[in-house]
Amino acid sequence: MTSITEIAPDIYRISTYDSNINLQFIQFLVKDEEPLLFHTGLKKLFPQVRDAVNQIIDSSQIRWISFSHFEADECGSLNEWLSIAPNAQTVCTPIAAFVSVDDFAIRPSTTLQHNEVLNTGKYRFQFQHTPQLPHGWDAGLFFETTNKTLLCSDLFHQFGDVEPITESDVIERFRQTIANYEASPFPNYIPYTTHSDRILQELAALKPQTLATMHGSTFVGDGEHALQDLALVLHEELVTKQKEV
Repeated sequence: MTSITEIAPDIYRISTYDSNINLQFIQFLVKDEEPLLFHTGLKKLFPQVRDAVNQIIDSSQIRWISFSHFEADECGSLNEWLSIAPNAQTVCTPIAAFVSVDDFAIRPSTTLQHNEVLNTGKYRFQFQHTPQLPHGWDAGLFFETTNKTLLCSDLFHQFGDVEPITESDVIERFRQTIANYEASPFPNYIPYTTHSDRILQELAALKPQTLATMHGSTFVGDGEHALQDLALVLHEELVTKQKEV
């Protein structure tokens, strides 16, 4: 089942739960003069996500398609979307365009510099370059400046078929996610670099009021504090505990 929830004015959360891996795959659609789709979803989910988008707008009218980093759940169905939306352009970091996107996609992408703004009509989206956060040197995130929504990709990742929106603390859910990955055959889900804390503090300084997570509940509340807590958890789980081992 694919569900639709408006998490902030004109921003819709489109979620499909995969019980095989106990995980939600989520896209965010911005309904505006120039609609923006953040995350395309996996290629196999394209028909479901397209049908969900069509309940909100005509999917052929999508103008901008973006994502954090080059990965199947972030942009696996990019070409399917570009095919049905003839005026759509991909928006990504220059690194993403150079190393992956412009080779993969059927049309050239538009690149944005750090802090550059994408106008969709009523809304302005400030682009944040976040290399290796959540992962990938090509990573970037969008911050909607009016209602202060951060489209934060895999940050605050939570397992389970969780509620669409929560005002409860999501840090402990994320801590469990990191612990599970570190104990699994697939550790190092989020790398910790010399820039990780700085980037998280810069995101916190934006004072987001909504944290739109790709896997899990959208958090509504004190996003600044949540991102500062996230920085502490990442350091504790990926640096302090590793030193103890």
